[in-house]
Amino acid sequence: MSDDGIFIGGGGEGYGVPQELLLKYANRHGLIAGATGTGKTVTLQILAESFSANGVPVFLADVKGDLSGLARAGSESFKLHGAFTERAQKIGFTDYAYDAFPVTFWDLFGDQGHPVRTTVAEMGPLLLARLLELTEAQEGVLNIAFRVADEQGLPLLDLKDLQALLLWVGQNGKELSLRYGNVSSASVGAIQRALLVLENQGGSGFFGEPALELADIMATGTDGRGRINILAADKLMASPRLYATSLLWLLSELFEELPEVGDPDKPRLVFFFDEAHLLFEDAPKALVDKVEQVARLIRSKGVGVYFVTQNPDDIPEDILGQLGNRVQHALRAFTARDRKALKMAAETYRENPRFSTEDAIREVGVGEAVTSMLIKKGAPGIVERTLIRPPSSQLGPITKAERRDVLAASALGVKYDAPKDRESAYEVLSARAEAAAKEAEEAERLEEEADAAMREYKAGRRYSGTRVGRSTSRKTRSSGGLTEAVTSVVIKELKGTTGRRIVRGILGGLFKGR
Repeated sequence: MSDDGIFIGGGGEGYGVPQELLLKYANRHGLIAGATGTGKTVTLQILAESFSANGVPVFLADVKGDLSGLARAGSESFKLHGAFTERAQKIGFTDYAYDAFPVTFWDLFGDQGHPVRTTVAEMGPLLLARLLELTEAQEGVLNIAFRVADEQGLPLLDLKDLQALLLWVGQNGKELSLRYGNVSSASVGAIQRALLVLENQGGSGFFGEPALELADIMATGTDGRGRINILAADKLMASPRLYATSLLWLLSELFEELPEVGDPDKPRLVFFFDEAHLLFEDAPKALVDKVEQVARLIRSKGVGVYFVTQNPDDIPEDILGQLGNRVQHALRAFTARDRKALKMAAETYRENPRFSTEDAIREVGVGEAVTSMLIKKGAPGIVERTLIRPPSSQLGPITKAERRDVLAASALGVKYDAPKDRESAYEVLSARAEAAAKEAEEAERLEEEADAAMREYKAGRRYSGTRVGRSTSRKTRSSGGLTEAVTSVVIKELKGTTGRRIVRGILGGLFKGR
């Protein structure tokens, strides 16, 4: 074991040489694969521990709720203590000891960790269309809405901002179609319905401020160890599109915001994408191309991405080819498709003359794996059968009380726990609607006054400003209810998802840059 590598595991009789992941190649991405119950979660846990111990921050999603145990040291009272100690001795893990790690808990819903938020504008139309499962035509309308927001200086922060803007887009579809292309009310309505579904799933809390700052997930503790950021995903998995899109958004933010660093001695951040198949299921080509681009280029920014999935076949071939460090747990081959996938997985490794890779992937037990790590000059190492090292932190979740203690001790609560609602598209459009309603009321009053004067003139009576003034005064008093009613309808529609009753002239000032 070297000082510049992470010890993955070793062997003994029937196993290969000890395996380590070299830190200088850790940003060249990786794969953790295997059937359910074969040990993928423990492998993820020991990698997170090792990166943290070497000063590398980690971001991972806790799909099962088990990884919160990283915040607490393992214990000799644990039922597998004896097995862990025996395995550590067998594989030559002489530094094995129980330890806790610096952890920050996050949660899109804000229940089990600090809220993770982004703005609608930062998410962008491509990922938002993926999240809402929009058709090509609906995605086109969404792009038009984003373009209008940019040109009009309308901040899109939360869902009500987007809903208000879409309402205006639907009411001004003809004018917009002449400039940007077809804008159908049916497409606008479909997007509004999709936003309503997202709200009902609890996704509205993901959009807003304060938005997550990347520096807060790339921090190290006072002892120099990398902070492990754990996103609570057990409830989030009930909305798989929201889960996959939120992680892809974060990965895209890292790609777009971080500067180039070339080939650092160790990664600036390691990002684990669990249940990676959700990212690629029914994904449009444009999205897959973006993921491939991110995976290819983000390593030069010091970020390593590790996909965790049941079968390597879940990952598109162009992306799979970029994953240099691999831990393959057992695959089951019960069907013809399974056998084909197993054979394809075996063919991606550098062969070892001592055994059949295909047989080894089928036969390894729980806690064992077929591994291949990048070696000198970034070349793939020969595949080996490996006993994975035991974790130093607690295996399994911590209690709710222990989680609350970790959250209470976090300095990030003051920054993120309370939402902020500054002026944005919704407020701007509401203000314009109120101003337009007042203008309409004033125009109506002047028209009524002119009509009254004309009636007096036609009747042969002298126009009396005083008399008309009294009439106007009564009109003004009675029209107050009209003003309130108009404004109330406008605001109500802005808060809603339709907008058919809004007169186009009231909100038309937006298109004219009013």
